[in-house]
This record gives sequence, structure tokens and C-alpha cells, in this order.
Amino acid sequence: MPASAMNGQMEMDVPAPRARAGVRVSPAFGLAAPATLFVLLGLVAPLALMFRYSLNRFVPGQMMVEALTLANYQKFFSDSFYQEVLGTTLWVSALSTALCLLAGFPVAYALVRHAGPKWKPRLLILIILPLLMGNAVRTAAWMVILGDKGLFNAALGSVGLSAVKLMYTPTAVVIGLVSVMLPFMIVTLQSVLEGIDENLEAAAASLGAPHGVVLRRVVLPLALPGLLAGTMLCFILSMNAYATPVLIGGPTFHMMAPTVYQQVAKAMNWPFGAALAFVLMAVTLFLTTTANVLVQRHYRKWSE
Repeated sequence: MPASAMNGQMEMDVPAPRARAGVRVSPAFGLAAPATLFVLLGLVAPLALMFRYSLNRFVPGQMMVEALTLANYQKFFSDSFYQEVLGTTLWVSALSTALCLLAGFPVAYALVRHAGPKWKPRLLILIILPLLMGNAVRTAAWMVILGDKGLFNAALGSVGLSAVKLMYTPTAVVIGLVSVMLPFMIVTLQSVLEGIDENLEAAAASLGAPHGVVLRRVVLPLALPGLLAGTMLCFILSMNAYATPVLIGGPTFHMMAPTVYQQVAKAMNWPFGAALAFVLMAVTLFLTTTANVLVQRHYRKWSE
């Protein structure tokens, strides 16, 4: 038999390799696995450890004793002082977020609709520029402005008005929080308003709708996801603010984040500080989730 025929016969006799049996891993899972592992190790594991600390007992001189008790949470719900701290945190955060929304929407709308291509990038840089500085630096600047002998009272005195007490007051804390959160609100709303077709507003105006009606019936429903995102972002950041309440609010003004720090770093009561942190996180998560569900429900109705 010729050699070529023998080689052909041997190739035909060799069985084809069988596909290996097993579970086929999706490429998406392979891409998401490193990030998922990083989140689990960097976020979920510390939270789980902190929750375990919140179930321990605090003994002066020993700092923390291993236990499984809800005494730290019971202490929060039975002590009116800490409930007042949470209430102060809620109304200050809600007021700061509402002011950011009222002040940020007109700026974002003007930036999208009225600023030309030459000025829009420059104005956006000016809005983002304060974010390049730390919160403590910006808060220190407000201390200079709002102090008893600061720039604000100096301006009042130059026009013959009496000085007002702003430093170490809730009003000063709200002003400081609004100045910190306002760029986040403007940037979030600006990105959403960019996606709304300007022809929709022109069509509504051509049908005789005033500009206020166009904003209320056309722009606001379409911008609702951005309004929700900006509101949730500012509210969460305000609820967890530390530098502004400490530096501007003073020692008699209490919010949850500084109170957590005091329990952990000064009183060395790690279990109760961890419990306070989880109460703050639970309240913030509940409120933002509830607001998201309600807004999404109304958005679906408007879309229909």
C-alpha cells in the first residue's frame, strides 16, 4: 500500500477528541469576578465586622467584651439624646438637600440651554473647581466668613446694620452643607438635562404653553431620574457629613457622624459607636429606597 494511503487510513482511524464535560463559565462572570471580590473584601467584610462589634458589650477599662447582645441598640432607642441627634441630622440633611435642589436646577438649566459652547466648559470648570479642595478647607473658609467678626458681619456693619450670630448655629451648618453639596447637584442635573431634546420645549411653547408650564409639564417629568439621583446623593452625603458640623456647628451642635466618631475615638466605646453607625446607615438606606420607589412609581405613571 502506498505511504500516502496508509497515512490517510491512520488519520481516519484516529478518534476525534471528545469535548470536555463541565460547566461553561460565562465571560461576563470572569470579568465581574475581580470587582465583585474587591467589593466583598473592601466593603461587605468591614461592614460585617462592624456589625459584629455592635453586638459586643462595652466595659470601661476593657473597651470591648465578646458577647451577643442588643443592649447597644436598646441604649439608642431608650435615650432621647441620641434620638434628638438623629432627628437633627434628618432635618438638617433634608433642608440642605432641598436648598441644593432649588438652587441647582436653575443653574443647571441655564448652563444647558443658555450657555454657549464657548462658555459652557468654562462655567462647568468653575462649578467643579470647589470639589478639588477638601471639605475641611472649604469649611474653614466659611468660618472666616460667618464668624462674629467675619466678612459677613463686617459687610453688615459697613451699611449700618448690627451684627448677627451665625457661627456655631444650625443655620451656619446648613449654609456650609449647601456649599459642599451644590456642585454635585448641578453636575448631576446638567448631565440629565443635556439628554432632553430642546425641540420638545419648542413644541410645547408653539402650542401656547408659557415657559413655567413647559418646565413643569415637559422638563421636570423628563428630568425626574436626574432629580432623584442628585437628591439622593446630596442627602446621603449630608447625613454622613463630619467636618462641616464639627467646625461650623461647634461643640453644642450634634449630628450622627460626629457622634459616632466621639464614641469610637474619644469614649473608646466601639460597640455603641458601631451600633450608631448601623442605625445611621439603616435610616439613610430606608429613606432613600422609599423615595426611589415612590418617584419611580410616579415616573411610570407620567410615562404612560
